[in-house]
Amino acid sequence: MPSHVLLDTKLDGLSLVRRGKVRDVYAAGDHLILVATDRISAFDYVLGSGIPDKGRVLNQLSAFWFARTSGLIRNHLISTNVNDYPATARQFAGELSGRSMLARRTTPLPVECVARGYISGSGWKDYKATGEVCGIPLPKGLKESDRLPEPIFTPATKADSGHDENISEEAAAKVVGEDLLARLKELTLALYAHGVAHAESKGIILADTKFEFGLTDGNELLLIDEMMTPDSSRYWPKDTYSPGGPQPSFDKQYVRDYLESIHWNKQPPVPSLPADVVENTRGKYLDAFRRLTGHELDTTPFAAATVD
Repeated sequence: MPSHVLLDTKLDGLSLVRRGKVRDVYAAGDHLILVATDRISAFDYVLGSGIPDKGRVLNQLSAFWFARTSGLIRNHLISTNVNDYPATARQFAGELSGRSMLARRTTPLPVECVARGYISGSGWKDYKATGEVCGIPLPKGLKESDRLPEPIFTPATKADSGHDENISEEAAAKVVGEDLLARLKELTLALYAHGVAHAESKGIILADTKFEFGLTDGNELLLIDEMMTPDSSRYWPKDTYSPGGPQPSFDKQYVRDYLESIHWNKQPPVPSLPADVVENTRGKYLDAFRRLTGHELDTTPFAAATVD
């Protein structure tokens, strides 16, 4: 049975740093606690319904990928075990267990680092209009969802609210500097290649994904936020892949399709989702998690945390 839906957090004694579309971030001494709620956003709005266990999927799948790729670049994850959190946080173990991580603080870089191996989404829209994506010329005659000759790096601006915008490498270099952008491109494509290979072995196509990076006070580059989740990626079943249109997916495209079907004008008031759409969306997230990790999602109530 689906567990309780967590839409908002209020952790008294901890300072809320920011509340994003999905994550609530709290200060924890020299570190941060990132809490993945069950909120779901579409078309730049948080919807009126949550998806049970969605936050746990995002958190536990990110931890899975962070562990697999730590040899490529260090990441901000310190622990997902609530017993390792400061005492002020451990009292909220029931809320935090399975859906939170203790993380190093960084200054996030103001660009999203996107890798695309297939032409879809905003990349497809750009290609139809210009024959390019982020200033990168692509072969003529591509169909929607076609595999690209080779993966491409397509940076985007990071928007706290509203929609991220694709930009060229030249524009991104003006924001973070040429040397750092070259390193970000190298890492983005290497991380994507790792994800593609693993997903393919599980019968899944990782069509595209986005990464975020930050700098510590000591100027060390770390991989931060989430990693190759259904919120930050397009995952398609390999056995039904057929270019020439949108693909069935494990991500929230299913929710977007529902919202399009009811002709929502993408303005407030924001709709809620019917029970069947909620349950089917939950199923897609859980299916992706099981396939990619090889195990079940941990939804065990946490009762072992102690407070000093």
